[in-house]
Amino acid sequence: MGNPLTDGESSTQAAARRLFDAQNDSLDDDSALENQKQPAAVTPLPKVQLFTLCSVRLVDPIAFTQIFPYVNEMMAHLHLTNDPSKIGFYSGIVESSFAVAQLCCIYQWARISDIVGRRPVVLVGVAGIGFATILFGLSHSLGGVLLARCLAGLFSGNIAVVHSVLGELTDVTNQSVAFPIYGLFWPMGAIIGPLLGGTFSNPATRYPGIFDYQFLRDYPYFLPCFVAGFVSLLGAALVFFSLEETLPSKRYKKGNSVQMRQIGSENVADDPPEKPAQPASIKTLLSIPVIRALCISGFALTFINTGFDVTFVLFCYSPIKGGGLAFNASQIGYSLAMSGVISVLLQLFLMPKLLRTVDHAYMYNFCMSLWPYCYVILPGINLLAQTGVDESGQMFPATRAMVWVCIAFVLSIAKGAGLAFSVSMILVKDSAPDPSSLGATNGLAQWAMCFARSFSPAFASSLFAFSNGFDFILLRYLWVMVMVIISFLGTTLSRRIAEGRRQSVRS
Repeated sequence: MGNPLTDGESSTQAAARRLFDAQNDSLDDDSALENQKQPAAVTPLPKVQLFTLCSVRLVDPIAFTQIFPYVNEMMAHLHLTNDPSKIGFYSGIVESSFAVAQLCCIYQWARISDIVGRRPVVLVGVAGIGFATILFGLSHSLGGVLLARCLAGLFSGNIAVVHSVLGELTDVTNQSVAFPIYGLFWPMGAIIGPLLGGTFSNPATRYPGIFDYQFLRDYPYFLPCFVAGFVSLLGAALVFFSLEETLPSKRYKKGNSVQMRQIGSENVADDPPEKPAQPASIKTLLSIPVIRALCISGFALTFINTGFDVTFVLFCYSPIKGGGLAFNASQIGYSLAMSGVISVLLQLFLMPKLLRTVDHAYMYNFCMSLWPYCYVILPGINLLAQTGVDESGQMFPATRAMVWVCIAFVLSIAKGAGLAFSVSMILVKDSAPDPSSLGATNGLAQWAMCFARSFSPAFASSLFAFSNGFDFILLRYLWVMVMVIISFLGTTLSRRIAEGRRQSVRS
């Protein structure tokens, strides 16, 4: 009986799959690490293309995270409820709407890019994010906020396409350099975004000497959105003038000058295919054990990570007696910026070494195992804050310093766990069944992550608000127990990746 992944395919597709089979033989646990350490001539990276990709990568986190410092304050400003404990529910809906919209189109963007090319899809997506972010700042109702956020999510669905471009620009000799560099720009955006939101929200009130205009009083959150949107439009201009096509079928037709690899081309000459192969279907992709394992584990990783991000902001915003730290928007922005700095340092100094020396599946599983500790530490920080407050509810300077040290510690663990996202990109790239299916494979993996991101904020924020409504200590920290259990389950699911790789090799 023939292999279901190859029956009825063209000779070009069959050849491409044989290349992948040869490459994926190295995925066996006994040889994967040895293969990572093998000395080889490093393929030069196209620097302009990599810089353009990194700039595009910077756009998404800026647009996504710049609302975090003020989103709770914005919901209160809209007068949606008189109960402060319900603010987290509405902010969770706003944060989830982005991912719900992204979920609806991420796989479709990836499939379209496998047909029309990567460049036009990336260009439309980045420009759309810019306009949607500016619209968010002009929203004066919950409906307007949700509409703008959904539009931003729809256009940000091209993230899987950007990952595909990076996969087509790199090979096994230079991915330990390219992926950490690319990975730097999400945490950099996560630094810039909260700083924009925390610094430029309510500018007419905070900086009356410069921004005392009635327009900015009527739209107190327009300025950070405008700056973030302008950055996105600059990224779109860079894509238009600098990014060249990387889809193999389009590149050969146009005689593109960018030197890059087709997946599996480490073993053969870079000859153009006679006929472009068709992308694999969802059913075909999910029949591959390692891809199925990556999708399931990616769902768990994103659910846990997004839940922590949302919970951390609510934890900082909540009163100390209510289980939080009573931070204002600026302090929340600074803590999120600290998170980004930590992530940059890990990506810059730790990630390249780990990718060269540690088996990727083992590294992914280790990162996942760090998540339970992130949730357990947060209540301890609140207990520390409660021991050093004055009659007005403000922390003493010494207590505040200790709290910031603890915040840096828990964020370091969280960002270390977040390295799993970079490792996941490499695992997905190496698991694609053939060159024509790279976009679809990335799209499917990103779809699973977006599915988790679509309801994780609402789940985490609602769970936090529900738990804080109780005085009994076990119920007050119910959110900790639930998220720790989910984190342990995610760690267990991540072990299936190594098992899926072994099954793919045997089949």
